[in-house]
Amino acid sequence: MKFRIASALTAAMMTAGMAQAATELVVATVNNGHMIEMQKLTKHFESANPGITVKWVTLEEGVLRQRVTTDIATKGGQFDIMTIGMYETPIWGKKGWLQELKTDAAYDADDILPAMRNGLSVDGKMFAVPFYGESSMLMYRKDLTDKAGIKIPNNPTWDLVRETAAKIHDPANGVYGICLRGKPGWGDNAAFLTTVVNTYGGQWFDMKWKPQLESKPWKDAIGMYVNLLTKYGPPGSENNSFNEILALYNEGKCGMWIDATIAASFISDSRQSKVADKVAFAQAPTQVTPKGANWLWAWALAIPAGSKKVDAATKFVTWATSKEYIELVAKTNGWASVPTGTRKSTYANPNFVKAARFADAEKAAIDTANPADSTLPKSPYVGVQFAAIPEFQSIGTAVGQELTAALAGKKSVDAALKASQVIADRQMKKAGYYK
Repeated sequence: MKFRIASALTAAMMTAGMAQAATELVVATVNNGHMIEMQKLTKHFESANPGITVKWVTLEEGVLRQRVTTDIATKGGQFDIMTIGMYETPIWGKKGWLQELKTDAAYDADDILPAMRNGLSVDGKMFAVPFYGESSMLMYRKDLTDKAGIKIPNNPTWDLVRETAAKIHDPANGVYGICLRGKPGWGDNAAFLTTVVNTYGGQWFDMKWKPQLESKPWKDAIGMYVNLLTKYGPPGSENNSFNEILALYNEGKCGMWIDATIAASFISDSRQSKVADKVAFAQAPTQVTPKGANWLWAWALAIPAGSKKVDAATKFVTWATSKEYIELVAKTNGWASVPTGTRKSTYANPNFVKAARFADAEKAAIDTANPADSTLPKSPYVGVQFAAIPEFQSIGTAVGQELTAALAGKKSVDAALKASQVIADRQMKKAGYYK
């Protein structure tokens, strides 16, 4: 009897020990389609790594940015893996806030597109690996443009976009000429609108770091945008971000959309989109200059420095960004559904090229985005849709709120830009960029 009790106790202790030895990884990510799919496929990772379980914290884009920034800056330790981008990675990497990611030969880091690898590295060291990469482009309903007698060239202008929106706008039949981001945020409406300002010949800061938010390019670009969406956009555009517009587009309610290239895989998927067979693609619109017309971004996975779970976290981030993971998605959902914008091998795969009608347009957009030369006048910052300085996050968010107020009709464009200039000027002076 004593032996049985002792054996049972030993077994219980061993079970408890095994439970303690198990590693739980808490992953903070954005609520986009590819991330939702990654959560479904994580069972494959867990079965191959029985000592590791994955817990997900899935957040709306703006909330995710706030949560992970606060956590890493305060060393809160809430997350073992963070979904971040090309803005945070080089800044946090330089500060020593991120674990350098060292991969083995099987991972084939050289297969990662140079634009993505460079944007997630500091001094040649990678501090995040891209789960999917993107630029921006024009996605449009070719059936509607054909009916209107308009041919969209590969490199359209904003003037042509406005003309097209006016002709295909048909709200009585549930079709709006154009859908664009209006929700405030440095990575939301401010990111998109920065590319518009770039093409109108504008910039965030001049070479002396003085904000340029009341300059003619800003007034022209924001004025055009507000007028365009007010006349030819869906009601409540000030509330729309990527996911809201994706839902509208898939229901056939958007004639045109300029946004992340990653959307192409969703709107051309007949399982998700009612207009999958009607969509076509072109490069992002230009106006005064082609510079900075299309952004460059990666949603990437990173590990906070000082993590006590580096080995397990590294296993997960390399699995989720590997060639094998892409093949797993292809096997599960088809090649048109794989996360794109990360690896050369994806675009070299004939199965992907055949399945993804958007592949050429997407890769052209990624390849032409140049964060080091994105504005017509010379600028002191790196970045296409953001300025890669720590202060930009708060400045861009505050300016985004002003631009949303203009779109909602609560302020004039001039008043919104005047307030934006004051905000940016105050913060740049406080940070010591000039007196």
